[in-house]
Amino acid sequence: MTRSTYLALGAMALGVFVIANDITAMNVALPAIEKDFDTDITTVQWVVNAYALVFGVLIVTGGRLADLFGRREVFFAGAGIFLVASLAAGTAQSEAWLIAARAVMGIGGALMWPAVLGMTFAELPSSKAGLAGGLILGVAGVGNALGPLLGGALTEFASWRWILFLNVPIALTAIFAVWLLIHQPRPETDDRRIDYAGIVTVSLGLVLFMVALDQVVDLGWGDPRIIGAIAASLLLLACFALVERRAGTHALVPRDVMRNATFTASCVSILFISATFFSALFYIPQYLQKAGGLSAFESGLGLLPFMAVFALTSFVAGPLYNRVGGRPIVTLGAACIALGPLLLSFGVKESGATGGIIPGMVILGIGIGLFYSSITTIGVTAVDDSRSSLAGGIIYMFQVAGGSVGLALTTTLFASASGLVDGLHIAFRFNAVAAMVGFLIICFVVGPGTGRRN
Repeated sequence: MTRSTYLALGAMALGVFVIANDITAMNVALPAIEKDFDTDITTVQWVVNAYALVFGVLIVTGGRLADLFGRREVFFAGAGIFLVASLAAGTAQSEAWLIAARAVMGIGGALMWPAVLGMTFAELPSSKAGLAGGLILGVAGVGNALGPLLGGALTEFASWRWILFLNVPIALTAIFAVWLLIHQPRPETDDRRIDYAGIVTVSLGLVLFMVALDQVVDLGWGDPRIIGAIAASLLLLACFALVERRAGTHALVPRDVMRNATFTASCVSILFISATFFSALFYIPQYLQKAGGLSAFESGLGLLPFMAVFALTSFVAGPLYNRVGGRPIVTLGAACIALGPLLLSFGVKESGATGGIIPGMVILGIGIGLFYSSITTIGVTAVDDSRSSLAGGIIYMFQVAGGSVGLALTTTLFASASGLVDGLHIAFRFNAVAAMVGFLIICFVVGPGTGRRN
């Protein structure tokens, strides 16, 4: 670990920070954007949804492109797109302009994230793999935690547009730092064919699926449009599996990745556990505002016991992974993620005060910090080095898909209750059950050799 290695890791951390910060910073600015453009919350919500949707759908494609054409090159392309789109979004003159620019920012983020992940693992020796996962998820946690605070402060004391303008100097610094410090060679391969059929089928399938989940709160699960969209998405994803089988070596998701038992188990456990993470980010601020009477900025501060512990634990998880291995860390993390929602449900039901949810937030933050950083390292290191960016993209896609499905189901349960407290009590209990399934997968499916390279 030389000085240049630490500087290179810092460069990658900047790239992660700008992506993670942008995911949460715009949430608190939505009322101001709604007022400036004289529109409604249903429309302005797509300022957040457009970015998240495009980012989650294209991240697998971004990972494959990074492994094929070079992670450094794909990072530069993604960061350039992200930077220009941020400028366009910051100068938007209408809600349609802003939403379109945010969607393009999602394309940039989907190229940057897996490229950064792949470069980070490649920059470190295999004995330091846990440090790579801890760094990426730790910085992402810091970005997520500071997003509502920075967004709230800039919106209140300057303008929501400065949330987007702030991306420009950070992205420029990251581009220059990676150009100066990262010198990893391009992959040595003559076959750089792009699996266009795979990209189209999986992207359309995921778009339909996530849009259906986004609309299910308003339309209900029995609405013909929801049923049709989900059916069409499942058909497209089935076609994707057939396309990949015929694509051979240039498939978007090659067979050696799909058949890797450790990698698959990691993705499935993430699928179940992500419901808790997404629900906590969505419902805890609502509880603080509606039950505690806090403002949007104050509710962002109220998330700090959760997000700060998550970020800190992610950094600690890296050295622990290198010392004791991945399986004990992810097992403990999953157990805490199952326990955290139970404590949250007790806090909202029995305590009668907003401070009663702090123990649940702290335990949940510990669990998420331990789990996500280590399960990412397990999944990425389970496949060949040449697939690490793709593996990172798939892992994050499962996190987004699991969180979206889990949040939709949680919202349905919440809406069926008689009030805020009862709804949150039921919702958090459901999250605990989902997390327990992920915990059992880790205990009984993931073997003790987890994390070793094939």
